[in-house]
Amino acid sequence: MNKNRRTFLMTLAASGTALAAASAAAQAQLDEKDATAVALGYVSDSAKADAKKFPKHEGTQRCNGCALWQAKPTDAHGNCALFPGKQVDAKGWCSAWAKKA
Repeated sequence: MNKNRRTFLMTLAASGTALAAASAAAQAQLDEKDATAVALGYVSDSAKADAKKFPKHEGTQRCNGCALWQAKPTDAHGNCALFPGKQVDAKGWCSAWAKKA
């Protein structure tokens, strides 16, 4: 393999890895005013959930303890199956919260 081809392939591999990392990091944070978030009563801080509207909400219920959470429990933000392409706060909550098994 000649030097130019080897350099090209190494650059291509490095670019692909960097692009994948940047894509994951660039995911938008879920806005509480998003239509789906509003419909589900999403708040970025579980303590701010509307107690009158959601009487079954408990302060210990947080996104990072939900069955729909798709990140490590210790991550500050993560993906949720209900909000594709957006990240939710680990301390957040919505009315679809379900205890992780």
